[in-house]
Amino acid sequence: MSRKLVVILDFGSQYTQLIARRIREAHVYCEILPCNAPLATIRAKAPAAVVLSGGPSSVYDTGAPTLDPAVLELGVPILGICYGMQILAHVGGGRVERSDHREYGPATMKVERAEGIFAHFEAGESLDVWMSHGDRIVEMPKGFVPIGRTDNSPLCAAANAEKKIFALQFHPEVAHTPRGREILDAFLFDVAGLSPDWTAISFVEESVAAVRAKVGTEHAILGLSGGVDSSVAAVLCSRALEDRLTCIFIDNGLLRLHEAEQVVAMFEGRFHLKLVHVDASERFLTGLRGVTDPEKKRKTIGRIFIEVFEEEAKKIEGASFLVQGTLYPDVIESVSFKGPSAVIKSHHNVGGLPERMNLKLCEPLRELFKDEVRAVGEALGMPRDVLYRHPFPGPGLAVRCLGEITKERLDILRRADAIFIEEIRNANLYEVIWQAFCVLLPVRTVGVMGDDRTYDEVLALRAVNSTDGMTADWSRIPHEVLARASSRIINEVRGINRVVYDISSKPPATIEWE
Repeated sequence: MSRKLVVILDFGSQYTQLIARRIREAHVYCEILPCNAPLATIRAKAPAAVVLSGGPSSVYDTGAPTLDPAVLELGVPILGICYGMQILAHVGGGRVERSDHREYGPATMKVERAEGIFAHFEAGESLDVWMSHGDRIVEMPKGFVPIGRTDNSPLCAAANAEKKIFALQFHPEVAHTPRGREILDAFLFDVAGLSPDWTAISFVEESVAAVRAKVGTEHAILGLSGGVDSSVAAVLCSRALEDRLTCIFIDNGLLRLHEAEQVVAMFEGRFHLKLVHVDASERFLTGLRGVTDPEKKRKTIGRIFIEVFEEEAKKIEGASFLVQGTLYPDVIESVSFKGPSAVIKSHHNVGGLPERMNLKLCEPLRELFKDEVRAVGEALGMPRDVLYRHPFPGPGLAVRCLGEITKERLDILRRADAIFIEEIRNANLYEVIWQAFCVLLPVRTVGVMGDDRTYDEVLALRAVNSTDGMTADWSRIPHEVLARASSRIINEVRGINRVVYDISSKPPATIEWE
C-alpha cells in the first residue's frame, strides 16, 4: 500500500504505543520500529516524519539505546520525546547531565517561542505538561534554540527550525498533558505537511486491493471464532476474494449459550460467507475429561483445535493461504526494543499451522489496533453487537469452568452467564464494561431453598474496566444490578446456590481466573 507514514523509533518507553495511537487518532498512518532498526529498514519505509520515543534509560547507562546519527540526515521532520530529546542532544553534540532534581509528574511549561510545534500557542503562555525523566539537557546541538522552559528544565523544548527537528522533555501523548494533542497535530500537519487521510474507509479500499493482489487466483481459508478480529478479517477478505475464501468455524462445545447458531446465522445467512461448520464438541470434551490444570486445559484445546482444523482444511481443494486476524500490538510485541514479554499463560490460536500445512499467510489486520478493527468493521457494515462484544478467551468456557469440565457443568455456566450479561445489557452497562462473565467454582456450599437443604456450586461474577487488557480494575456495578443477577441465577439455574462478586484488579489478579 502506498501512503505517507510516520516512523516511531521505540527506545523502550511504556508510552510508545500511546504515541502511535495518538498519531493514528489524527488519521495519520504510523509504524513502530525498534530504535536499533537498520538505517536501510527505516529508509525503505520512506517516512514523511520520524518520532523518537521516550525510554527508561539514561544516555550514560551501560548498554543504553542509542540513535544512528544518519537518522538526523534523512531530511524529514523529527520529533524527540523525553529520552528521544536526550539522545538527540547526546548524538548531535549537545550535553546531557544527570539531574540533581528529577522530574516525575506534573509540571508547568512556559512557551518561549510560538513557532513550529507551538505555532498555535501564544509566547509566554503556560501549559500543564507531564514529566518523566532523571537526566536534563544542559546544551542542545548547534542550530537548536529553546522554545519552552520549566523552572527545573530551561531546555524543556527546543527546535532546529531549518532542519525541522523538534524536541520535548515532556510527554505530549499522555492525558496528563491536556494540550498535547495540539502539539502533535502541529508537528504532523504544520511541520510535516501530512494529510489526515488514514481512515477506516481508506483502509478497507486499500486492504481489499492488497488481499486480491496477494492471493491472486488462489484460495484462502480462515478459522472463524465469532470474535471481533476473525469476524472482521472474514468479512474484509470475503469482499476481496468472494467464493475463494472458506471460513472454518469449529464448535468446541465450550462456547456461550446459542453462540454456534448465532455465528452460523450471522456469517452464512447475513454475510453469505462460504462457511464450514464443524461440531467437534464431543471430541473436545472427551479430550478434556479429567483435566483440571489450567495450562493443560489450554494445551489440550489448542492441540485438538489444530487437529480438527487441519482435517477440515485438507478437504478444501486448492487452499494455499491461511488468513489470520493478527493485530498490530502482536506485531509490535514481536519487534519491541524490550523484547517479548514473559508468558503468563499459553495462548490458543492456529499457531504453527501455516508451516505445518505449507500455507502462505495473509494477515489483513496486522496494521491495526483493536479500536481501528472495530472502525473497519463498521465501514464494512457489520453490526455493533458483533464489533463491541466483550473479549472471549480462545479456550472458551474451559477456563471459566474451574476444576473438571463436564457437559453438565458447562450448561450450568452457560445459562448463568447469559443471565448476567442480560442484566448488564438491561442496565445499559454492557458497552461501559470492558469485559463481564461468570466463573463456575469447584466449591460446594450449603443453602436453603424452600424447606429443602441444598449443597450446590458457587458462581463468581467478574466484570472489569480496561483499555487493552494489560491492566484492569473491577467494575463498580450498582448493587441492585448485582442483586437482580444473583437472584435470577440462583432461582433459574439448578446447581448454583451462592453467587459472589470478584473485586480483584489486574495486577495482582488476572482477568480470567485460569
